[in-house]
Amino acid sequence: MKTTIDIPDALYKKAKIRAVERGLTLKEIVLRSLTKELEPQPSDLAAGLSFNERRKLLPAYEAALRAGAFSGGTDSTQLLSEDRSSREDALL
Repeated sequence: MKTTIDIPDALYKKAKIRAVERGLTLKEIVLRSLTKELEPQPSDLAAGLSFNERRKLLPAYEAALRAGAFSGGTDSTQLLSEDRSSREDALL
């Protein structure tokens, strides 16, 4: 997938220099950085927290959730969290 992002000049220059130093393309640097950022953090995995327990909710959504606004059905976020946790456990 292609996308367009605005990168501040100073950050672009640093990324370009790092790419040249390592013999990589700027695209490879960006992809590696995204991959690293999106990997589960060791502290989260060590604590045994599921994705659902680690997620950060928007304040308005969290307030509605606590008030019971979304009760009465299967919680898809819980299902996704369990699936992600099982995949993370398989990687360990």
